Amino acid sequence: MAGTCACCSRPSSTRAGWSTCPNSTTPTPASIRWSTSGGRHGPSGSTARPTSQGTVPRPLPSRSATPHGRRREGPPPPAPPLHPRPVFLTHTSMLDLDPTVIRDIEGADDVRAALADRIRDATRSSAARTVRVSVPVPGRMRPIDWVRARSSAEAVYWSGRDEDRTVAACGTADVVSGSTAPVDYQALGRVLDERLDGADSGVRYYGGMRFDAGQPTAPNRPDGRWAPFGTYRFVLPRFELVEADGTLRLVCTLVLPRDAERVDEIVDALGAVALPVPSEHTALPRPHQRQDVPGHGEWTDMVRWALDAIDGGSLDKVVLARRVALSLGAPMDPLLVLSHLEPATPGCYHFAVRPSRGAAFVGASPERLFRRAGRTVVSEAVAGTRPRGETAAEDARLRQELLQSPKERREHAFVRDAIRDDLDRVCREVRIPKKRGELALSRGRHLHARITGTLRPDTGTTDVLEALHPTPAVGGVPTDDAVAAIRAREPFDRGWYAGPVGWVGRDAAEFAVGLRAGLVEEAQMALFSGAGIVEGSAPDREWDEIEQKIGDFAAIMGVSDPRMASR
Repeated sequence: MAGTCACCSRPSSTRAGWSTCPNSTTPTPASIRWSTSGGRHGPSGSTARPTSQGTVPRPLPSRSATPHGRRREGPPPPAPPLHPRPVFLTHTSMLDLDPTVIRDIEGADDVRAALADRIRDATRSSAARTVRVSVPVPGRMRPIDWVRARSSAEAVYWSGRDEDRTVAACGTADVVSGSTAPVDYQALGRVLDERLDGADSGVRYYGGMRFDAGQPTAPNRPDGRWAPFGTYRFVLPRFELVEADGTLRLVCTLVLPRDAERVDEIVDALGAVALPVPSEHTALPRPHQRQDVPGHGEWTDMVRWALDAIDGGSLDKVVLARRVALSLGAPMDPLLVLSHLEPATPGCYHFAVRPSRGAAFVGASPERLFRRAGRTVVSEAVAGTRPRGETAAEDARLRQELLQSPKERREHAFVRDAIRDDLDRVCREVRIPKKRGELALSRGRHLHARITGTLRPDTGTTDVLEALHPTPAVGGVPTDDAVAAIRAREPFDRGWYAGPVGWVGRDAAEFAVGLRAGLVEEAQMALFSGAGIVEGSAPDREWDEIEQKIGDFAAIMGVSDPRMASR
């Protein structure tokens, strides 16, 4: 029976049951894309232009000139291995957490009517600016349930790790996106700065960027499911449900004067925004096939190649990743996955990015790339992994094992020192702690160090993004050589996995690293996770580390792989 492959995204008669991309072409190159709405922010398809406002950020020094970005000579890596066969799965108990939307809360019509009045009042202004209008929402409601009720619209979900603020958003007031590589960070920064200049407090563009934003998608392993995301995509949502300080507010963002001409259309769209009451519980569909890419044998070869490159001096560290493709028993709402994942993964960034068509990228990342507040920027070095113990004594033993492991300390030192050097390029002062600490999560723990810097006056958010991404925690050392090895060795397209995911505001931003994440479309889910390879790494140990990292997803899906039980 003919089918399609969830792993390589090509039609196949031997991999029945896997839904994938119908084509094998890379996205058509395009410059920075403007909002399709036109108006003061430019017509659709226009390229970015420099603005007369502010100082153009100065070019950053090349990473290849820094100690952690130097390029070394070495043998070219061999071609990626073939995909392994899928395996059938056994199941464990299912979590049953997520409510299904069936009706509006009491007073929902009054809330929508009040916000419609605020929208009409705001559009009477002729000033060219971006404004937010909002009204309180009575009663209890989870933002993720609210955004799930808009299954056909572009959607974003963001819950910061250390922030008492959760945002669910749908629709688009404005979009800044691009599909070419490498990214022109200065042009992207100018466009975002222009859009945010004079904007109301709280206006944020949500989105992210590919891991390998410096190169086009590799032609030998295209995955069209990533195409709607582009190289980067930042969305200014039309409607948001914001939960902060124990209260809920329904928000509409307006780009004036453009949106004044379409106020009736916006109010009509508001009328279709549900304010749902949680009701029946919805379980996730059970996966019935699993396919690991690369398989265990190919993974062993990849790690051994990396260890040879490290021994030969061409690499210090490289982070190699795996993709686990699950074929589900029925089509599934991607945000349903996140609604199960969020309560199972406290202490993480929880995010979802769903373009108006195709797959959604969802995850629970423990790792901050950076947070900016004015001139202050905070990043962190996260590396090294151990599980949590089942008893207090075992947990304490595993903690000490992590803190004292030479291999884990070596891996963490690469990340910490590289982030310090990268921040030196955009900061006038950088501060790092004398001792490394621990980032303890529900299912695992990592070595951790908080790194703080004071930005130079001429430095913007996209300058910091360019300086830090990708960190050695997801790429390696030297950066350019490690990313080149990943591009050549990994037999799949990372897409936005391990890329920056977050938001940009006026003189403020926060990005997580897109880890512990999955790409969900219809009845298919692809999970991604990686392990840092340094001197002393062992293929089986790194394989098991990745299994532990994807354990949160495996737990909520109620699956286990019998091959893993014996390792």
